[in-house]
Amino acid sequence: MNQAEKPAVQTDEELLLKVGLGDEEAFRNLYQNTDKTMYSFILSIVKNPQDAEELMQEVYLKVWTSAALYKAQGKPLAWMFTIARNLCYMKFRDQKHMADIGLDDLVEGEMGEFCPQLENVADRLALQAALQILKEEERRIVLLHASAGMKHREIAASLGMPLATVLSKYNRAMKKLENYLGKE
Repeated sequence: MNQAEKPAVQTDEELLLKVGLGDEEAFRNLYQNTDKTMYSFILSIVKNPQDAEELMQEVYLKVWTSAALYKAQGKPLAWMFTIARNLCYMKFRDQKHMADIGLDDLVEGEMGEFCPQLENVADRLALQAALQILKEEERRIVLLHASAGMKHREIAASLGMPLATVLSKYNRAMKKLENYLGKE
């Protein structure tokens, strides 16, 4: 009976532990198991496919170099999402420093014209402020569903949660966002 219950494929956690020992084949398998979910998660944060691709490379490089530090908890994707989120926020900070617009830059352009850089920053700041009211799991679920287009079942599978829990947290998060944005 144990033979029938035991999966033939290694879990992401087993793969990550092997990656920590320098196993390149385990790293390839881990990448193949998680790349689509990771890309969707990163894209849901940065909203730019080129940035998402660059950050995804950085995430997997960090996973390769830091896998030995991973402590088995049954949720390797959550650990990887934390790395991804931190790298995304670092990119936002770097972009903010590089994208500061001076008064001279505003005078050169025609006033009243649509400025996508300013609009994107304002939208991103409003979204970040709204998302801060959510708990970490709620924020992850909302971003994966609303921005990355993942179905609730896919989110449940990738986060290792029951579907009912994902649906409940999503609905609760959407009510919180609705209340918050209604006040703003």
